[in-house]
Amino acid sequence: MSRGAQILVVDDEKNIRRTLRMVLEGEGYEVEEAESAELALKMVETLRPDAVLLDVRLPGMDGLTALSKMRDKLGEETPHIMISGHGTISDAVDATKKGAFDFLEKPIDRERLVVAVRNALQSKTLVGRVKELEARLDPELELLGASAPMERMFKEIQKVAPTKGRVLITGESGTGKELIARALHRLSPRSKLPFVKVNCAAIPHDLVESELFGHEKGSFTGAVGRKRGQFEVADGGTILLDEIGDMPLHAQAKVLRVLQQGEVVRVGSEAPINVDVRVIAATNKDLEKAVKDGLFREDLYFRLNVIPLQAPALRERTGDIPILVKNFVERFCKEHGFKRKVISEAAMNRLALYPWPGNVRELKNIIERMVIMSDEVIDVADLPEDLFRERIGAGLAKTPLSPRTLREFKDEMEKSFLVERLAENGWNISRTAELLGIERTNLHKKIRHYGLTRGDGTEAEHEE
Repeated sequence: MSRGAQILVVDDEKNIRRTLRMVLEGEGYEVEEAESAELALKMVETLRPDAVLLDVRLPGMDGLTALSKMRDKLGEETPHIMISGHGTISDAVDATKKGAFDFLEKPIDRERLVVAVRNALQSKTLVGRVKELEARLDPELELLGASAPMERMFKEIQKVAPTKGRVLITGESGTGKELIARALHRLSPRSKLPFVKVNCAAIPHDLVESELFGHEKGSFTGAVGRKRGQFEVADGGTILLDEIGDMPLHAQAKVLRVLQQGEVVRVGSEAPINVDVRVIAATNKDLEKAVKDGLFREDLYFRLNVIPLQAPALRERTGDIPILVKNFVERFCKEHGFKRKVISEAAMNRLALYPWPGNVRELKNIIERMVIMSDEVIDVADLPEDLFRERIGAGLAKTPLSPRTLREFKDEMEKSFLVERLAENGWNISRTAELLGIERTNLHKKIRHYGLTRGDGTEAEHEE
């Protein structure tokens, strides 16, 4: 967004407004003017400017007060640039706290103005794209996250989605494997065609073939009519074979035929039916081990595992917990008709200590329970204490609590958590830091602070 963008200039000095108009129109922008904050607020009822230039000192309502009201009306994504002939550091700080994009002092330098407006419009464009991507990726918000594992996942989804490549999504139960599959479909050229999910673990073994490939009337007892299989239903679109590790071997052979030849044969028929389906498989099982144990076909495994995606466990991205919690609280308040509720810092810290064996699904269920049972503020007392007492911190289970400071408690929990994560990653500092969502140098400092060493006594900071 640049040329043709609309800029609203709010300043009580006519000459300033005229100068700004000349400069901005010279850059190809459309300019609207207001001589007061009150008039500007009326204008934005119908006018939707792409950016606002707002004077700090105005007759009547001042610019800093107007800034908050303008952002409420236009949305936080619309950038506001404050201008002042009596600018002070405190004004600039206050404006920044209230959400101003930039702060310019009079007399305004032409180049500085042009750069500030250009950057503001670029920022709005990027924010819009991010929001659009987030909405397309995950309208239910469960794929939200800013941690390194989630950033990597988002990048992989964007790379893989437009292709025809088959994807095998692995990860623990509750990590959002189905959400990842739906994101791949929504961002693909097949997005307007069917997305069909098949839970392989939920279908009785003797009905798997009928469910996947369909059947003809009279082909078996109970087949009272012809039925299209899920591969036919998904023709042109995407099929998710969820819990693929639980599919019986006899059905695996027929799925392999679909992948190899692009055709299905209904139960009770010999006539092949051509289908064009993108196959995504998901499992929380170790398929390589299943292959070795003779429970999963090796040829099918290689056909499915063209592009492997690993859904990160919630304990590997604990920095995302506050983001998820706040979104779940907001969602369930709306869903159950409650007024807005907030969660206390103490409760949030407690949630961050829990290992979440059930991952995001478990977090979501617990937050819904807390929203329903709490008052306006969700506090520690609203947590399911029996569950947390049982599972938070292995060290707490082994050692009875003795009187100590909160700082000592936090240090003990952080130390225990770091030792566990480092051990899981073979004391690889780079990988552990990435999974924790912190800088490698920061992890080194924490290791030195707590005097952490490997079991053999080797200092961790020498391990890469």
